Amino acid sequence: MVTKYDDRRDAYTADDIQVLEGLEAVRRRPGMYIGSTDVRGLHHLVYEIVNNSVDEALAGNCDRIVVTIHPDNSVTVVDNGRGIPVDINAKTGKSGLELVMTVLHAGAKFGGRGYKVSGGLHGVGASVVNALSTWTRVDVCRDRKLHRQEYARGIPQTKLTVVGKAEGTGTTVSFLADTEVFGKLDYNFDTLAQRFREMAYLTKGLKIIFQDERNDRELTFYFEGGIISFVRHLNRTRNVLHARPIYFEKQINGTIAEVALQYNDAFAETLFSFANNINTIDGGTHLTGFRSALTRVLNEYGRKNKLLKEDEPNLSGDDVREGLTAVISVKLVEPQFEGQTKAKLGNAEVKGHVESTVAEGLAIWLEENPADAKRIIEKCLTAARAREAARKARDLVIRKNALEGSTLPGKLADCSEKDPAQCEVYLVEGDSAGGSAKQGRDRRFQAILPLRGKILNVEKAREDKMLGHEEIRAIITAVGAGIGRHFDLNKLRYHRVIIMTDADVDGAHIRTLLLTFFYRHMEELFTNGHLYIAQPPLYRIQAGKEHHWAYSEKEREEIQARYNGMKNVNIQRYKGLGEMNPEQLWETTMNPATRTILQVSVEDAVKANEIFDMLMGDAVPPRKHFIQAHAKSVKNLDI
Repeated sequence: MVTKYDDRRDAYTADDIQVLEGLEAVRRRPGMYIGSTDVRGLHHLVYEIVNNSVDEALAGNCDRIVVTIHPDNSVTVVDNGRGIPVDINAKTGKSGLELVMTVLHAGAKFGGRGYKVSGGLHGVGASVVNALSTWTRVDVCRDRKLHRQEYARGIPQTKLTVVGKAEGTGTTVSFLADTEVFGKLDYNFDTLAQRFREMAYLTKGLKIIFQDERNDRELTFYFEGGIISFVRHLNRTRNVLHARPIYFEKQINGTIAEVALQYNDAFAETLFSFANNINTIDGGTHLTGFRSALTRVLNEYGRKNKLLKEDEPNLSGDDVREGLTAVISVKLVEPQFEGQTKAKLGNAEVKGHVESTVAEGLAIWLEENPADAKRIIEKCLTAARAREAARKARDLVIRKNALEGSTLPGKLADCSEKDPAQCEVYLVEGDSAGGSAKQGRDRRFQAILPLRGKILNVEKAREDKMLGHEEIRAIITAVGAGIGRHFDLNKLRYHRVIIMTDADVDGAHIRTLLLTFFYRHMEELFTNGHLYIAQPPLYRIQAGKEHHWAYSEKEREEIQARYNGMKNVNIQRYKGLGEMNPEQLWETTMNPATRTILQVSVEDAVKANEIFDMLMGDAVPPRKHFIQAHAKSVKNLDI
C-alpha cells in the first residue's frame, strides 16, 4: 500500500506540544487524579484532606478531626496536628503551605522525616483538591499565630498572612468543590460516615467527629479497641464461636502488623486488609502472609491434638476461612502499591512480617484456649466435608451436562451473537414474563433465562446445598464463568447480566436473593461492571390517543400534571412483567435505545458485606431495626 505524501505533516513542530502549567493538568484531566468526576470523585476530595489529618494521627501528633459539610455544600476539615509548615522553603522561596496546596508532588512524605507512616504517597492530595475547588481557605495554627491563605481553583488569591493569635496547633481546610467539574454537589452522609468509621477503627485513640449541617446530623467515631472493635462490629449480627476476637500486634524492622480475627457460625469469609489505613481491596503480600500462617498453624494444632485424624487430609485455605471475620492492618515506611488506585500491596518483606506475627500469636492463643480451639477446628472440618460434597455436586453437574450433550440449561433462550462483549442475558422472574421477554427480545444479542420462584438464600446455605438448587445451577451454567475462586471472567458468556423482576415485594425479594448470590459467589461481576438491574415502568398513562410510560412516582405526577382539566386520562399500575405484552416489554424495558438499566457496583465493600449479612443472615433484631428505620421512606408497598 502506498501512502501519498502530504506537505502539511511538516506543520507539526515543537510549538504544537502543549505544556500544562501548575495545576492546569488537574483541571483538564481530573479523572487521572481522583478516578472520576461523579459522586465518588466528589467524596474523594474529602478523603484526601481527611487522610492528611489521619497521617498526622499516625505520626502521633493528632487525636481529633472534625469534618463538617455546610449548607452550601462547602466542607471544612479541622485537626489538632502540628499544622502545615508556614516557613519559607529555601529552594522555591514559597511557604511550605503554598507548596503543599499548589504544587503537585510536594509534601513531607517523600523524604521520610516528616512522616514515618503515611497513606499519601504521591503528594498530590491537597493540591488536587485545591485545583478542583471554586475556592479554598487554609488556616494554620503554629507558634501561637493563626496563619491564613486563600485560593481560587488552585491559584493563590492572597499571600500567607497572620490574621490573629492562636492557642495550640492544627490545620483547618475549607473548600467548595467546583460545579464546573462535578456538576451537582451531592455528598452522601452514609458513604462518608462509613469511611470515617473505618479510619477511626484503624487508628486507635483517634476521634473523628462528622457533622452535616444540611440536615443536622452528627456522628462521632472513637474506638479504643481499634481493629478489635472493627471485627466485633462486623460480627455484631452473627453467632460467634469465641467471645473475644483474637488479636496480635508486632513490630518488625519498622513495620507494624496488626491482626484481629473471630470465627462465626456462618459460611462466608469476611476479610479486609489495609496498608497505612488504605483499604487494599485486591489484597497483597500482607494478606498472603496472613492466609499462609492461618492454614499452617491450624493444621499443626489439629494434628498435634488429634483433632485431625491420621487418614484425613490437611485442611485447605478455604476450609479454615469459612465463617472467618478478620482485619489485617500494616503500617510501613515505604509502601509499594501496585497501580495508581493503591488496591494491592506489593512489599515482599511484609509477607514474612505478617506470617510470623500470626503464626506466633495464633499458636499461643490456641494452646491457651483449648475449648475455643476445638470449636474452630471442628468448624473447619465440617467445612472440609461440605466442600468435598460440593466438589462431587459440581462434578455431577458437569457429567450431567456432558451426557445431555449440551452445557446450557434447556430453558435458556440463547442469542445468535457469539462475541460476549455484544451479548446480554436477562434473568427474568417467572415463566409468563420469560415468555413475553423471549418473544419481545432482539434474538441477535439478547438471551433470556426464566427463573421459577424464589432462588435459595445462599447466605444461609453451604456450597453443596447451593449447587443442588436447580435455578442456581441454571444461572451458573448460563453465565459460564464458574463460581467462587474458580470464577474466570474470560469465560463470561454475556458482558451484561441483567436482573429483571416485577415491581412488587416478591420481585424485590427475588432481586435481593440474586444480588446476594452474585455478591458472594461471582463478585467480579460487580467489580468489573457486568451486573445490571432492569427498570420496568410502574405506570402506563393513556391520554386520548397518546400514551406515556412512567418509571417513578415523580414521573407519573409530572405526566399527569401535563394532562390536568383533561378527561379520559387512564392510569394503569404495573405490578408484574407478565402484565405487559412482548411489544410493550421491548419498548419499555429491553430496547437499548429507550430502556433504563442500572449498573450495580460495590463502592464500599465493608458496607455491602454488612447489608447482605443483615438482610439475608440469621439474626432477626438487626433486620427488624433496619426495616423500622426505613419504613417511612417506603413507597408502593403491596400488602
